[in-house]
Amino acid sequence: MRAIVFDFFGTLTDPAAELHRQSSFTATAEALGLPLDAFWAAMSNSFPERIVGRHGDTRQTLLAMARRCGSEPTDGQLDRAVAAQRSGAESVRPPRPGALALLDRLRAEGWRLGLISDCSSELCEAWPTTPYAARLDAAVFSWQEGRRKPHSVLYAAAADRLGVTATECWFVGDGGSREHDGARRAGMRPVLVTNAAHPDVAMLRSDPDQYRPELVIDDLGELPAVLKTRRSPAPA
Repeated sequence: MRAIVFDFFGTLTDPAAELHRQSSFTATAEALGLPLDAFWAAMSNSFPERIVGRHGDTRQTLLAMARRCGSEPTDGQLDRAVAAQRSGAESVRPPRPGALALLDRLRAEGWRLGLISDCSSELCEAWPTTPYAARLDAAVFSWQEGRRKPHSVLYAAAADRLGVTATECWFVGDGGSREHDGARRAGMRPVLVTNAAHPDVAMLRSDPDQYRPELVIDDLGELPAVLKTRRSPAPA
């Protein structure tokens, strides 16, 4: 095993931040002159479309969402809404306590580190400025690839960009988007992070995975112990 591919939201990010996702849209809705409940409904219902780039970048997406709510925002409203949306997006992606130090430790130990994230435009646009970017060797985003987990294209792209085969990769995630089943079928060895200390967050996962991996940890901090004892590939 030479590489580790991580999920992003709820895995590298602080799971508790997920509980603030709706409130993070408040300023965006206000900038667009929309009621929060209407804007939240539009954003929630369009999630499968937004994460594969169907509506374009953040500005184009917010225009499409405003129109779904029956509004035609001005350029000034859109300018303010984009700024608010990017700020709100930043508020739901703070690092999980200890995550950055863990990434630094794993790289120092010689692991290649990658990412596969189902995400909308905000993360892609901000990625180079995040504290995660310099710590990961490759990042695969659904918004850029036009596919979402568990599509095999994403896992193949991550392995290819890391310069390894899929069978040389661990996949570590909290279980949304059927990601572990996708990893298993791609040839990666999955590890489930249950986030046991955050039971309310598990209810927010989109398209939860019915497949439960053999390897399960309650917190990301337990990962090094798993890696230390199981560096060999999983049996066929």
